[in-house]
Amino acid sequence: MNIDALEWQLRTLGGISPRLVSMLVERGEVELLVHAASERGEWFCAQAAARELSRAGKVERALGVLEPFIEAGWNRARWERAEVLLEAGRAQQALDAVRPDEEGLASEWVCHDFAELLAKAGRLNEAITVLRPHLDREWILSTLVELTEGQDCDEQVLELIMPRAQRARSARGEERWNFSPSNAQDLEVQVLERAGRVDEAVRMLGADIAAGHFIVQNTLIAYAELLRRHGRVEELRVLGTGERAGETLAYSARALEDDGQAGEAEAVLRRFIAAAEYPDRFRWPLIELLGRQGRIEEAIEVGRPTFDYHDACLFEGVIHLLHEAGRLDDALALLDESSTEFVEEHSSWFSSNRIWLLGEADRHEEALAYAATLPTDMYGLTVSKAWILDEMGRVEEALALLRTDTEVRPSEVAELLIRHGRAAEAIAEMPSLAEQHAASRRRDAATQAGRGPNDPPF
Repeated sequence: MNIDALEWQLRTLGGISPRLVSMLVERGEVELLVHAASERGEWFCAQAAARELSRAGKVERALGVLEPFIEAGWNRARWERAEVLLEAGRAQQALDAVRPDEEGLASEWVCHDFAELLAKAGRLNEAITVLRPHLDREWILSTLVELTEGQDCDEQVLELIMPRAQRARSARGEERWNFSPSNAQDLEVQVLERAGRVDEAVRMLGADIAAGHFIVQNTLIAYAELLRRHGRVEELRVLGTGERAGETLAYSARALEDDGQAGEAEAVLRRFIAAAEYPDRFRWPLIELLGRQGRIEEAIEVGRPTFDYHDACLFEGVIHLLHEAGRLDDALALLDESSTEFVEEHSSWFSSNRIWLLGEADRHEEALAYAATLPTDMYGLTVSKAWILDEMGRVEEALALLRTDTEVRPSEVAELLIRHGRAAEAIAEMPSLAEQHAASRRRDAATQAGRGPNDPPF
């Protein structure tokens, strides 16, 4: 166990990944997590095992799982230990274990974590004090609002947010686009709303929007969501059909629908689709509205003009709409209407979706026959075929297929084994951290070697 390996796990979600760990937790495999933590140095297993043991009241054992990681100098294990101690009612000990020094207090990340711990310990004023020097960072200001919700201190929070919100309003007038915290106005309104001062929140942010005194689009969206939550249909109607329609029409239309005016919502969306220079942003809200009304054929026709675009996102959305409606054969038929050019350009997307739909329709043999016609090196093909075999009850064949493809990550095999109650086998078959780390370095080196001298790093 060393810091380099632990940092690699955290950075790449390597080793026994959080997804696999969650599957093990769901199946009650705590002892397996403990073993993987101690024998393999798996951090995600240690973290989950400590939390599960703590919840079960096995505090000393939870601390024992974390101790080797703490001894290795892994700082995150110290914070996990503090969480265990706090849950055990040993608040002072928990806080003392991670209390930041002067250098730590200069770090927004350390202050964030310590403030969260203080808040959990019921020491909210101290938490606010710790956050205060960093409140000009958007995410720290958001943390302040999150930690204080329902704590009867909204006025105190507003005193901290209001000056920053006012500076954000002024920054737009001064054409300063890099102002931070740019979310101060959104958060100010959020706190006003939860304090029961909805009219004031609407009036304040509405004036900012009308005057253009905001910096980021999220503030505009926050206003639209505020209006919708409180049934301010008329204000939303004006907002959603004015110069801000591109960003807010979807919210306005949904508010009209919620207000029993679905016909008007549909008419407004269709009008913008017909007249706008870039109409496709308005298609998906209309597709969703029609889908909620069971008008699937009309929804398909709304999306159809986009189906041959380079970006297939509306096509995929319509396919999933048909899937949710149980119309799998119709989804397959629609997919099969695709042009040859589209299929060639989106070969992996098209093939994986076709196999998935055939599998969902219980047309497993047909899915395998189709998969056999595809290039064997197509991205994701092995995993798709293994899923079909698994659905057919041919688990060993699925496992053999996954194991023989060197491009398939070991986690795919482990996930299949865990789903079938073979968790110990799954963990035993996983390569060691050292092997996985080495393989990761080889992949990175191969990727770098394949780039030209002027290619971007990502």
